[in-house]
Amino acid sequence: MNMNAFWGILIPFLGTSAGAGSVFFLAKELGEGVQRALTGFAAGVMTAASVWSLLIPAIDQSSDMGKFSFVPAAVGLWFGILFLLLLDHVIPHLHRFSESAEGPKSRLQKTTMLVLAVTLHNIPEGMAVGVVYAGFLTGKAGITAAAALALSLGIAIQNFPEGAIISLPLRAEGMSRPRAFAGGVLSGIVEPVGAVVTILAASLVVPALPYLLSFAAGAMLYVVVEELIPEMSEGKHSNIGTLFFAVGFSVMMVLDVALG
Repeated sequence: MNMNAFWGILIPFLGTSAGAGSVFFLAKELGEGVQRALTGFAAGVMTAASVWSLLIPAIDQSSDMGKFSFVPAAVGLWFGILFLLLLDHVIPHLHRFSESAEGPKSRLQKTTMLVLAVTLHNIPEGMAVGVVYAGFLTGKAGITAAAALALSLGIAIQNFPEGAIISLPLRAEGMSRPRAFAGGVLSGIVEPVGAVVTILAASLVVPALPYLLSFAAGAMLYVVVEELIPEMSEGKHSNIGTLFFAVGFSVMMVLDVALG
């Protein structure tokens, strides 16, 4: 595998691992305001990545269809949304159990569901990275190494709080720091696995790349609207989440345009 692709696939996973490592130097869970800010930032990064790194390239690759160049992007987008809607019935999202009863058993259930929820929305992120690098490796999608790297860096940035959101609650439940760290790391392992699988599949169906790019965009946008926006808007001072959404969106936009 091309070394650019190898590191590009690995970078988001390293972001999750770095976030999980916060369990070694933070004594307790992140404050409510900090969690809201980080969730808003993650939502902004994923939204911008869906537009600049996935949907726009999907439309550009279909330019030979003229006025109908939007069709593959629209179709793929809806398939991505419906795919996550299906998964949503299997693995509940964060906001569905943010209010839980007191007690060790219910808290443990909440933590378990938290791990499942974060793992769930790591799937479309891994697919997004895999599809972009598949386009780069084929050389036929007009995707540069810098543009693919921008997506990887953006997802790595928003993966950092996810790693912390997993490892810190596990530590609070009495788990040792190394085991809590391992739990956070494992929640992100689906990303490089998903990326590799997607690359292997996409390399066989190059004409389908516009559909695959927009599929990943639809899946990511579903996660943003269904999970992250409700989380960042809960309680008082919800404007913190909104402001950091704008920050995350801006950071990803700058990365994509500057590196692309």
